[in-house]
Amino acid sequence: MEIVEAAAAFLAWAGASLVVLSDGRRGLALGLAVLTAGFAVLALANGLQIGAVAVAAGGGIAAWQCWRSPSAMWGIMPAGSTPRLVLSIGSGLVGLWVAAAVTNGPGAAMRFAILVVLGLMGARVLSSSELHVVLAGIAGLALALGAAPALDVLTDGTVPDIAGGLIAAGVMALPRSGHVHGNSEPHKRAT
Repeated sequence: MEIVEAAAAFLAWAGASLVVLSDGRRGLALGLAVLTAGFAVLALANGLQIGAVAVAAGGGIAAWQCWRSPSAMWGIMPAGSTPRLVLSIGSGLVGLWVAAAVTNGPGAAMRFAILVVLGLMGARVLSSSELHVVLAGIAGLALALGAAPALDVLTDGTVPDIAGGLIAAGVMALPRSGHVHGNSEPHKRAT
C-alpha cells in the first residue's frame, strides 16, 4: 500500500507541476486531471471512499471545464518558464525532505502531496494575472486543502474532501475572460 500512496503523491506533484508550467488551457486541464487522480488515490488508500469520489468528481469537472474552454492550446513550458521549472523541481525535493525526514509518523505520502501542492498552487495563483490560470490554481488549492484533514488520525476527512471537490468544480464554472488585476489594455475615454 505504501507504493500506491507514494505513486499517488508523485502524481499529485506532477499534476501541480503541470499547472505551474502551463499557460494554455489544455496544459492546465491535464495538470488538474493528474493532480485530481493523485489526491483521489490518496484518499482511497486512506480509507476515504466517499472523499475519493468527491475529489475525483470535483477535480474531474474542473479539468473538463478547463479543457473545453475556448482558445484551447497546450502551452506547456512556454518561453521564459525556466524559473517555474526550477520551482517545481525544488519544491518536490524540499517537500520530500520535509515529509520523510523532518516529520515522523504514518502518512508521509499525504504530507508530501499536500505540502508541495499547496506551495506550487499558491505560487501559481500569486504569479499570474491570467484569470484562467488563477482559477486552475485555486481549483488545485481547493483539492489540496480538502485533503489536508486526512492527516489527522482523529477525523475521517470525508467532509473536507467533499468541500474541496465542490470548490474545485465550482471555481472553474466562473466566467473565465480577462485578467485578474484588471484589463491589460488602458481604458479609453469616450470623447
